[in-house]
Amino acid sequence: MNPTVAVSRRGARRLQGGHPWVYRSDVEDSDLPAGPVHVRDVRGRFLGCGLWSPQSEIRLRLLTSDDVTIDEAWWAERIAQAVARRAHLVPGTTAYRVVHAEGDGLPALVIDRYGEFVVVQLLTAGIEAVRHDVLGAIGSSLQPAGILLRNDASVRRHEGLPLAIEAIDGSVPERVEVRVGTVRYWALLRTGQKTGAFLDQRANQQLMERVALGRALDVFTYQGLFAIHMAHRADSVLAIDSSAPALDVARANAQLNAGGPIEWLEANAFDALRSLDDDAAQFDTIVLDPPAFAKSRNAVSAALRGYKEINLRALRMLAPGGRLLTCSCSYHVSRARFLDMLASAAADSGRRIVLERLVGQSDDHPEVLTVPESSYLKGALVRAD
Repeated sequence: MNPTVAVSRRGARRLQGGHPWVYRSDVEDSDLPAGPVHVRDVRGRFLGCGLWSPQSEIRLRLLTSDDVTIDEAWWAERIAQAVARRAHLVPGTTAYRVVHAEGDGLPALVIDRYGEFVVVQLLTAGIEAVRHDVLGAIGSSLQPAGILLRNDASVRRHEGLPLAIEAIDGSVPERVEVRVGTVRYWALLRTGQKTGAFLDQRANQQLMERVALGRALDVFTYQGLFAIHMAHRADSVLAIDSSAPALDVARANAQLNAGGPIEWLEANAFDALRSLDDDAAQFDTIVLDPPAFAKSRNAVSAALRGYKEINLRALRMLAPGGRLLTCSCSYHVSRARFLDMLASAAADSGRRIVLERLVGQSDDHPEVLTVPESSYLKGALVRAD
């Protein structure tokens, strides 16, 4: 029998409003160990079952409003439901997110598939406490050739948990060749960003494969996936990143796709954009996909200045009829503020800029309307008249 946690009226309203988190200030003091708990309000009414994290500011994460046993079979059923929601993915896609934590109703759990292998993140003490059941459910539901735990996310420190990378089941290689639509690339399961690759940009990469024309520019290219997609249609692509190891992987990825008209440039993105702008360079297609500029609320103002600088220079360099895809993965920069920044950059560029499409994270990273934390990637495709 799981222990019971009582939440305040405010905490109960939050849960009933569709958000699964309850903060420390809205639960009764308790010395319970991490793990599954029953949740009740101050009147004793049952609210559901969740996971308790005794050292976290977010003490409780609700899993379900039903009175059920949270065991391996329960996890397996929920993972199978997440898999079914991804049945529509592009045929041949072998790298995608299977479980997007709160986006799939499984807080603090991330599961990404890379071919025959899966990479898993357990991000809180609550879910770490049921690791055996979760990993057993992953094995039975997904039947991978191997499971790698990428428990190296810094958020685990706030939970009092160690950071580690460990293979759990099977032999997991350092890198795996995967396919997304027409493009193949290497996912670096132990050393790549996130769990091995940026899976959240898949749909936007495929979008740029369809619309890229002429001379293209890919800034913050990382491992080159936007550049490789655009090279299918563009006459040439200049891909820029400050990391030599990332560009080495990008070149290897390009070789998997018969190369293409891509020039790789190791440079600071801000310096490179400034130099290209000063030289009056013109591009028909530009992608700006920077890392998160705002890791906290306090960094938002500086982040918006950085976003404006790179977007203003990109807009100045867009040829008539050219397209810019610009993105932000900073959760703390809202979509509204990002678009305000882009409008300001458009005005300062002296160009007439038309919004063609708003974009976000790929749909294997579902966004729940009542859980804003499930949505972080935002962007826009614009055209210069």
